[in-house]
Amino acid sequence: MNITRVRLLTVPVSDQDAAKDFYTGKLGFGVVTDRAAGPIRWLEVAPEGAETNVVLADHLPGVPPGSVHGLILETSDLDGDCEKLRLAGVDVEGPQDLPWGRQATLTDPDGNGIVLAAR
Repeated sequence: MNITRVRLLTVPVSDQDAAKDFYTGKLGFGVVTDRAAGPIRWLEVAPEGAETNVVLADHLPGVPPGSVHGLILETSDLDGDCEKLRLAGVDVEGPQDLPWGRQATLTDPDGNGIVLAAR
């Protein structure tokens, strides 16, 4: 096998504009691609410097919005990011200390589960 990295992760959403606002405005991701590909809008976002991008897709038959759980995002300032998210109106649980490290949880507008984890 010659696999070297995960390039894309698809997150199913019901409203791409609302998802884009959340991932860019609340989580601080940047827009990598936002264009029409025939009848489909290809919307790709990522944290600055990330090797893996997130596709916010509203066109996945059989994959309902909100069905992703355990999307883990690493942060260098868990407490600070939790506070910023709360100030932006995001419901954040934690952070809490667990046997494998510190983390907090939240959901995007569709209920996709996100874990913020300290390194």
